Amino acid sequence: MSKPVVAIVGRPNVGKSSLFNVLAGEQIAIVKDTPGVTRDRIYADCSWLDRNFTLIDTGGIEPDSHDMMLTYMREQAEIAIETADVIIFLTDVRMGLADADYKVADILRRSKKPVVLAVNKVDSFAKFQNDVYEFYNLAMGDPVPVSASSRLGLGDLLEAVTAHFPPAAEAEDAEDTRPHIAIIGKPNVGKSSIINRLLGENRVIVSDVAGTTRDAIDTVVVRNGEEYVFIDTAGLRRKSKIKEDIERYSIIRTVTAVERADIVVLVIDASEGVAEQDAKIAGIAHERGKGIIVAVNKWDLVEKTDKTMKEFTEKIKGTLSFMPYAEYLFISAETGQRLPKLFELIDQVRDSQTLRVRTGVLNEIITEATVLQQPPSDKGHRLKIYYTTQVAVKPPTFVFFVNDTELMHFSYERYLENKIRESFGFKGTRIRFFVRERSGKEEG
Repeated sequence: MSKPVVAIVGRPNVGKSSLFNVLAGEQIAIVKDTPGVTRDRIYADCSWLDRNFTLIDTGGIEPDSHDMMLTYMREQAEIAIETADVIIFLTDVRMGLADADYKVADILRRSKKPVVLAVNKVDSFAKFQNDVYEFYNLAMGDPVPVSASSRLGLGDLLEAVTAHFPPAAEAEDAEDTRPHIAIIGKPNVGKSSIINRLLGENRVIVSDVAGTTRDAIDTVVVRNGEEYVFIDTAGLRRKSKIKEDIERYSIIRTVTAVERADIVVLVIDASEGVAEQDAKIAGIAHERGKGIIVAVNKWDLVEKTDKTMKEFTEKIKGTLSFMPYAEYLFISAETGQRLPKLFELIDQVRDSQTLRVRTGVLNEIITEATVLQQPPSDKGHRLKIYYTTQVAVKPPTFVFFVNDTELMHFSYERYLENKIRESFGFKGTRIRFFVRERSGKEEG
């Protein structure tokens, strides 16, 4: 079961980004920057008590003129409605109720999504008590007073938000074991065409079913008696005139699709090559440890020599250097070239994602690796690896117990990863390492 998605929505200047930054900075253990992302964060992995969720900031670029205000707010609210499981509707106690708040409330009310009304900038409840009560006029339930700047009321807010999450036991029961594949990439690279071609080639009964946790449409393809659920992130419903908004909304959709997927197919337009935005989109999947296949579409339009494919692959790998494990496939949705091989790769990556290595065999490989290349040392103190074990799948995760974590250099970690890959494959999947120090008493 994927993590719930929570979006912060509201008119401009109510403090959406401030609230996002406080929740992201205070409520989560680790926030990692996505490779390739240079702008402010749009999403963060958060946890409150025992519940994990993805938080989305729809703040973004504010409109330049008053004429664009309503259009902007409507688009912002609609993207949250489409992608989120729970919506935080943020208002401003100091500015009071505005017509724009009523308009956002109407949009959210029609969505039928759970909404938590939060009133920001309440630094003192005693001082602003009557002003907070005014927000009952929105008919959106009990307003939760908060102050992002003073970090007040955040616990009450998160309590109200997580109350809308499904119970943990129910989430486990509802887990869908079918492989879920997200087709991601920049707009107009052929994502929908790929899915349409897959449907036509397989000639099967297909059902379009609403996504279990949001309004995205999933497509089920049956091949050799097995169901594959494709999550299509194609296109935006409306094109904003603001380029940054297009990119922001595209990334928000990608985050929610990747969150639900086991394997991600990153589609690149062969006629355009790989770009910075491709790295941003790929980085989202990499950070979440998903299986990754890079599909270079429109390959039939490229003039080729016997070296073209190799040169193109090397160029992509240079841009996507943070995920050297990715699998590559050169296809054409238009002609169907190599598309059947996509299912073969999906099956191989899925097997790699769920592969478990027996502890005894794993330690034999690590021991052999340390003999071939001595572990690093510092001032006469050499790294010792006592024991290694696999603790998780999706992605495969390994824990190394060592004498000194400081001695486990990145380069040696990469060497050990390569040795593990040589022995077990792990095609198209990231491998995660955790290094733990054992006390001197345990060493004997």
